[in-house]
Parts: sequence; C-alpha cells; structure tokens
Amino acid sequence: MAEADILIIGSGMGGATLAAALAPTGARIVILERGEQIPDDAPARDPWRIYTNSAFKSRETWLDADGQPFEPGNYYNVGGNSKLYGAVLIRYRAEDFEALEHDSGVSPAWPFRYDEIAPWYTKAEALYQVRGDRDSDPTEPAGSAPYPHPPVPDEPPMAEARARLAGAGVTPFTLPLGVDIERWLAEGQTGWDGYPDTRCGKMDAETCGPAAALAHDNVELVTGAEVQRLIPAADGRRITEVVYRKDGETQIARPGVVALAAGAVQSAALLLRSGVANSSDQVGRCFMNHNASALIAIDPRFRNDAVYQKTFGINAWYFSDGAGGKPLGNVQLLGRVTPDILKIQVPRLPMPLARWISRHAIDFYAISEDLPDPESRVVLNGDQVQLIWRRSNMAAHERLVAKLKQTLRAAGFPVVLSRLFDGRVPSHQCGTVRMGDDPAHSVVDPEGRSWDHPNLFLADAGVLPTSAAVNPALTVAALALRTGDIIKREIAA
Repeated sequence: MAEADILIIGSGMGGATLAAALAPTGARIVILERGEQIPDDAPARDPWRIYTNSAFKSRETWLDADGQPFEPGNYYNVGGNSKLYGAVLIRYRAEDFEALEHDSGVSPAWPFRYDEIAPWYTKAEALYQVRGDRDSDPTEPAGSAPYPHPPVPDEPPMAEARARLAGAGVTPFTLPLGVDIERWLAEGQTGWDGYPDTRCGKMDAETCGPAAALAHDNVELVTGAEVQRLIPAADGRRITEVVYRKDGETQIARPGVVALAAGAVQSAALLLRSGVANSSDQVGRCFMNHNASALIAIDPRFRNDAVYQKTFGINAWYFSDGAGGKPLGNVQLLGRVTPDILKIQVPRLPMPLARWISRHAIDFYAISEDLPDPESRVVLNGDQVQLIWRRSNMAAHERLVAKLKQTLRAAGFPVVLSRLFDGRVPSHQCGTVRMGDDPAHSVVDPEGRSWDHPNLFLADAGVLPTSAAVNPALTVAALALRTGDIIKREIAA
C-alpha cells in the first residue's frame, strides 16, 4: 500500500464523513474497511435473510458480562452499521450539551455547548441530504437553518395515527430522515428501517460520505483490511505504524495522521489491544447503548396498509415526564413490522394471526438516555471483546413506556404490547473513548484528538460524552466534520 498522509480506520458514519471533509485538501487519504461493499444482488429486501440467519451480520462473537458468548448486532461492510440504520438524522437537543438531572443521576455537560456544534450539524444535514421540517418539534434547537429537502410525507394510515395522537394530547413531530423515498420505493415496496441499502435511496455512510470523498483521486478505499494494532514511536508520543491483515497477509502502513472510526466497541478494543491512548484508564469505560423498547399498538378498527411508516416521533416527555418530573426520553415510529417480521420475532405465532395483527397495528420505538458509568465497559478477555453493559436510568425508561402506552390507549389503540431490547443490539453504542477537557477523565480532547498521541484522532460514537435520548448518527457526522476541519488546518500549517 502506498504511504498515506491520513489513514482512516473504518468507513461508518464517522470515518466516511471525515473522509468527505478531508478529501478536498489533496492529502493522500486511505480508508481501511474490514468489510466489503454489500453487492447489488444481496437479499436486501428479504426479512427472512435479515432477521433470521442474517446475510449481513458479522459471524463474530463477543462475551457478555457473565462471560457467555453472543452474536452482536454489528455489521462490517462499506458504510458500517449505517447500511441498516433507520436513517433518522436528528440533532441532540441544545440542552443535551448541558448537565441534565435524571432520576438515576446526572448526564454530564459536554466540554462545549450546542452553539459550537450547530454549524457542523447544518453541514452534516447538507451532506446527508436530510428531509425534514423545523416547525413541528417543540424541542428543536433554536436558530437552525432549514433542512435541505422537504420531509418524507406520511402515508394515510400514519397521518391518521398522527391526528389520533394529537387528539390524545401530544404533539407528534416530523422525523428528519436521510431517505429519498421515491428512489427507495422504486427498488422495492418496503420500509427502510433495518433493511440494508444497495445504493438505492438511503443516505448512509456509503452513499454520502465515501461517495463524496472518492470523487477525489487522492482518496483510496481498501476493503477486507482488518486493523490489528497501532504502534507508537519509541518515545510513545506519535502513532507511527498501523498493522492490518488483508488477503491473509500482514501489512504495515506508516501514516502521518491516524483517525480511528471503527465504532465505539471496536475502536476501544483496538486501543486496548495496542496499549495506546489510555494513560487515563478510560478506554472502554462509560459504554452507553440507550434503553430502548419496541411497542406494537393494535386497534381492530385501524387499517395499516402503509408500505413505510417511520415518519414521525414524539418528544412530549423528552425534558420532563409532563408532570414536573425528570426527563423520560424520545419516541419514534419503527419501520413497518410486517407479518413476516412478526413471525420471525414470535415463531409460535400463527401466520394468519401475524397478518391480522400487522394489518391493524402501528409500531413504535421508545428511547431513554443511558447515563455514563465507568464500570459499564468494553474489555478484552483473551482475544475476545467482552461487553459489560450496566444499564442505568431504567426507571425512567419504564415510565416512558408506561406514558406511551397510556397515550396510545387514549388515542384509540386498546391493546399495546412492548418488548425491551437487550445488549445484543448495540446499534446506538457510544461513550467508550469519551471526549472531555480533563485528560485524567477522558480519552480525547474537545477536538477529538488523543491526549496521549497528537497525531491520533477518534471520530466515531465512542467520543460522545453522553448518549442523550435520540439517534446518534447525525451528531457523529457533525463531530467528524468538525474534527476534519481541525485536521485540515493542521496539515495546511
């Protein structure tokens, strides 16, 4: 491999966005991605190949807190986990950057306020071609620029559900989405939440980030390249070598700048395996993953013949429980739970009943903030990743689910069922290489630079000091653009 000025490890939301930011500099940029591109003929719209014996999920195993192996919901391909995400590109609320008190503890303040990141959110929304509006969410941060595109419209059943919920006393807001709905539906009549994109309408970390970066001939994407170790110089100050495996052979790159964006779990594991960037003993700590539940609301009078449904959310309980209590979290529609998906999730359910339920139901996703805890962590157990996730703030999540159930019943859905997601679905993983202004209690500084190695930057969800209670993808992209600007200034000096 030719030597790189900048080596980016990972092509997910952080790495891809960083590459797009740096490509115009003319610097020699190489992106190492351990996976491959999802092929055009992949079974991308087949729920049985996605939700059962997945054609996309990694075959690796991690260990849980008890040392028992499990298969995590992690994806290694060009675009990372974003290839299967729900494309919700929502900003953290302005208050999420301040200290927020919860029943179970305090979500700490970031090392900078919302105003610092707001311009980068706007740039990220442009890069990912977000569809949305600024008017329907009362928690929307003030002073934001308009979204680049109008929102994805509600199909008639979703418009009816939105009106019912408004009548029950909450204000549904339009979700900001990275989906060109016409292109998506032209390739198949499905929703997009959980279905992998084969470059047909979802704005993810392949179709937007690398696509912009690879338009420049100074950028190279190397797939099938699994990084094994980062090697520091003799004085320990700079990372001088990156060791990786490709096609069964060990190769070594010697870049000027290294940007690690392998995902919160794998970035932490690589640093631990390499013995670098951890003078604070914070690498792997403060793992956060959101407390999340799926809910299905059933009304025999309601006919859901929608193809896609993930178009609105509810933030009525984001900053309080509605009765003077502490924050509970965010609610948003899930992608359409079709009869096949219901049958996969509940194998004993007769298919005729699965069809009836799906036809008369609507599906929601409730998210509550997971608070940072140093003992909730990623460690290495021999050669394996061990994920020791200590849930926090569960009482608030249980109240959020109860509030949503009460509201759905008031909106005319008499039967509401819920299921808590477990730790095998680390889709919102964050916090393991956290950002801060104190090198004794963080891994990177407020610019995303390692305190220990000036030429090492972290650019994935691992740097997030808090999980908030919304999807992290846009915040990761905004931070990556901001870090890219810092690197650009440095290499130009």
